[in-house]
Amino acid sequence: MPINAKNILIFGASGAIGNAFVKLFKNIYPNANIYPFSQNSREFPVDYNNEDSIAKAAEIASHKGKIDIVLVATGILHTDTIKPEKSLNDISADNLAHIFQANSITPALIAKHCLPKLNKQQSSIFAVLSARVGSISDNRLGGWYAYRASKAALNMVIKTAAIETVRTNKQAIVVGLHPGTVDSDLSQPFQKNVPQGKLFTAEYSVEKLWQVVNTLTAQDSGKCFAWDGAEVLP
Repeated sequence: MPINAKNILIFGASGAIGNAFVKLFKNIYPNANIYPFSQNSREFPVDYNNEDSIAKAAEIASHKGKIDIVLVATGILHTDTIKPEKSLNDISADNLAHIFQANSITPALIAKHCLPKLNKQQSSIFAVLSARVGSISDNRLGGWYAYRASKAALNMVIKTAAIETVRTNKQAIVVGLHPGTVDSDLSQPFQKNVPQGKLFTAEYSVEKLWQVVNTLTAQDSGKCFAWDGAEVLP
């Protein structure tokens, strides 16, 4: 159902999808307090490798009232030195740790500090960008060990956090969101393999995702949904 939002918190606001969400929220909720956190921000900086920094961000966003929307758009697939693995031989302990830190641990810490601050008087949403490749049952191609495993772990964090949260906040919705393949730095090296018509702009993906979010109820908490509304199976 549509959320009446006054306090909105976005992590990863400098990325393509995070920035598109910031613009969307400013348009939909012109009178809301919007907190676009990112590692490079001067006004709203956050260090994802420092739990105290994440906790501080949650405190700032809840200073004027309970949080209505938390959107976590952090995560990495590759860096200048880390590439998705094609085989077991490519696995590195350091690279696995780096990918899990970004895709699983950081969102879990954000959930730790933000979920208790969600509004309990009305529907609220805690949404994290996940990925279809995190679905174990949908894995038919193999490869990409760290990214797949870290997103599968993230989906379990979402499910477990949803179970805990409903005990104290029955109107909260905790979900994962699969944005499709978005034209961004994350997907750029792999875009040649994307079928025609399946490479989305960040703005299109975000609009579709928000349409999906506005159809959800507390009964959907703990699940992961794609941009087209389909549930991404575990």
